[in-house]
Amino acid sequence: MKLTNNSVLILLPVFNESQVIYSVIKSIQREEWKNILVVDDGSTDDTYQKAKESGAIILRHVINRGKGAAIKTGLEAAKKMGSEIVVTLDSDGQHNPKDIKKMVKQIKKGSDVVLGIRDFRKRNIPRYKVFLNYLGNILTWMFYGLWVSDSQSGFRVYNKKAFSLIRINNDRYEFETEIVREIVRNNLKWTEKIVDVRYSDYDQNKKNKQSISSAIKTIIKLALFG
Repeated sequence: MKLTNNSVLILLPVFNESQVIYSVIKSIQREEWKNILVVDDGSTDDTYQKAKESGAIILRHVINRGKGAAIKTGLEAAKKMGSEIVVTLDSDGQHNPKDIKKMVKQIKKGSDVVLGIRDFRKRNIPRYKVFLNYLGNILTWMFYGLWVSDSQSGFRVYNKKAFSLIRINNDRYEFETEIVREIVRNNLKWTEKIVDVRYSDYDQNKKNKQSISSAIKTIIKLALFG
């Protein structure tokens, strides 16, 4: 598979990240990834303007619909844009753009989906995130029979076959677990790759981050609606 940076679309779902979105986009551009799509999920701050100033492509939801909805919008756009690979990253700066290259290489080696996984042995990862991830891993295994090391990571890569087949039903954080269901349902080839994560006071103090209550909601929704 011959791939160029122009074949790869970097997808950033974003909600109220005006403080960091410009620098996040620029850090990705410095790694020579130029095709960056920002899906602004109904932000009420200056996120849209800051993203626009960076030179990224921007789509916008009029109201906040959820991270899963933003990913769905982005994947549909990728199909229309003729992208060969889609890389999803969180928009708060916790993911290292330098890891994109090694993730994309796994697609070139034959994977349909590459899941970025955090090294939970590192002390910089908040303990509640370790707990939420383990809970998510168990939930994923119970529902879909597939054990993954980091079911809640937002750093993922999909080839054209994968993002054309994947169907997401839930609009919010449940979609992270749904992706695993879609891997199983479509018999997609998948692999995991350790990625760097950088937590800061900014992302730890966000109101819209995952929490114990959101994890419980995820369990209920997936149990009732799949």
